[in-house]
Amino acid sequence: MIQSLYQYETEVVTIEYITEAQLAKELREKYIKNPPEGMTSAEVRSMSDDELLDMDYFFHEFDDINDDDFGEEGFYIF
Repeated sequence: MIQSLYQYETEVVTIEYITEAQLAKELREKYIKNPPEGMTSAEVRSMSDDELLDMDYFFHEFDDINDDDFGEEGFYIF
């Protein structure tokens, strides 16, 4: 009998649902502790939930490491 060289691990994924209000609260706390460059904690504190969510979205818009931008329109030099 040949032993397999591969060990299979079971990966458990837990999905936690969160509301926009909860996410905005967490983001507000995060950005108050460490404000983005050019902003102060007071400015972050006075932002609406939608403004916080939009700001965080644009900070992380291109963070997908698996995205190779294949097929995106743009200027290419071959």
